[in-house]
Amino acid sequence: MRPADPATGEQQPEVDRYGYYVLAVLMSVYALNFIDRQLITILAPDLKRDLGISDSDFGFLYGTAFGVFYAVFGIPLGKLSDHWSRVRLLAIGLTLWSAMTALSGLAKSFAQLGAARIGVGVGEATASPCAYSLISDYFPPQRRATAIAIYSAGLYIGGGISLYFGSAIAAEWNAYFPGGSAPLGLVGWQAAFLAMGIPGLLLALLVATLREPARGRFDPYHEDDGAGKVSPLADFVRSLESVLPPFTLLASARSGIGALGVNLVGAAGAALLAWGMAALTGDVVQWIAFAIGCYAVFSWGQNLRLKDAATFDAVCRSRPLVGITLGYGLVTIVGYAMTAFAPLYAIEVLGADPREAGFLLGGAGTLGGIIGVVGAGAAADRLAGGNRDHRRIWVIAIAAAGSALLYALMFTATSRPIFYALNFIGWIFFSGTLGGSSGAVVNAVPARVRGVATGGFVLGSTMLGLALGPYSAGKFSTLFGDLGAGLLVLLVVVPFGLIALGVAERDLRLARK
Repeated sequence: MRPADPATGEQQPEVDRYGYYVLAVLMSVYALNFIDRQLITILAPDLKRDLGISDSDFGFLYGTAFGVFYAVFGIPLGKLSDHWSRVRLLAIGLTLWSAMTALSGLAKSFAQLGAARIGVGVGEATASPCAYSLISDYFPPQRRATAIAIYSAGLYIGGGISLYFGSAIAAEWNAYFPGGSAPLGLVGWQAAFLAMGIPGLLLALLVATLREPARGRFDPYHEDDGAGKVSPLADFVRSLESVLPPFTLLASARSGIGALGVNLVGAAGAALLAWGMAALTGDVVQWIAFAIGCYAVFSWGQNLRLKDAATFDAVCRSRPLVGITLGYGLVTIVGYAMTAFAPLYAIEVLGADPREAGFLLGGAGTLGGIIGVVGAGAAADRLAGGNRDHRRIWVIAIAAAGSALLYALMFTATSRPIFYALNFIGWIFFSGTLGGSSGAVVNAVPARVRGVATGGFVLGSTMLGLALGPYSAGKFSTLFGDLGAGLLVLLVVVPFGLIALGVAERDLRLARK
């Protein structure tokens, strides 16, 4: 029997086979997304040696260089996905991030690899806003968390592929071309980047053939009749101006001298943050990049409030959405650090061969990640039945607490078999936080603002988790001279994440009364 519209009681369209085909393609795209994002972790020992970088430098490359621009460009690209062809936008983004992954293989310095990572981040910023929005128009509300969880499983498939094949390609290339005898003088880690980046260019052609569904197909009662009157390109340019310095000053000036003054205060605050943290840590590039991201977020929020108050209210003033984003983001500080440094810990601390680490960590990430994200998504859907969305938060909180416990055990392990086993169980819990969060986000906002809401959710988890987690772990590792200690200190943020989730659960529970 077809699901009924909660407002009108009318039956909604059924999910056809083509919807499941689209879901499979989108899952493949997300797999490539994480292949290109995660590949750098298994290649870390070679990168540290050949480019002369430290653990904190590696944390910057994995996290901040990618994450800040991924988050910042996710805002205007999320807005564009609300008004333009999501299929075209995703195909363009996939082409960009795949090309930049391949170009990473030609990098000869820390700066060149950092620039390529920024390009990967910009391209990948199209993925989740487009995919979440497309899935929401191919699957009704009762099935969305499960469908998005299946899509999210691509993340863990990609992570496993990147670790296993990345380490294998690098090792085989170096064995076949010893002593720098390869064409163009390429070494194994460079060949791995090239081999993993090129397939994405082919997948982009397939993505371009997907059909664009009617927006709000399953949510006619949420649809805004004026949404289609927006000029996508003009709206994208305005949104880009709201986050990209120095055009942010022009965007705020159009709203008057008062708005410009507020924006300048935000810019001064970001500059002060960068100066203070750079003086404290000595890592100038890290904190300039992070401050740019913070200022961009501030400018975007200011511009959205002035130009589109309805969207601002629906996204930024949604207490449950803010609570979910903050709680999940704090938890991912720990999760992204684990993701970034687990291969390096296995290789440098426990003495694992890179191919062994790639195979076992990659396999654990794939299997454990799929079990966790799909299982948590399905559990959240079941618990939330009967307009009980607050129960989705239970799933997120349980998964977050479990992942923190497993993380603590992992990085005190002295045995590789125990480390690998704990890593597998840890992935089940950590991926479960995403499985619970994703469904809660898309069901918390109207159809017309899902792209912006998803962009905001990705923004929060990225600016907190990805831009701070790996760098902080690497920095503490350098300070303590102990990678395990540098990772364990991050557990201090988990209680604050659980508090934020508790506030979101309370607000959702009270809202249904």
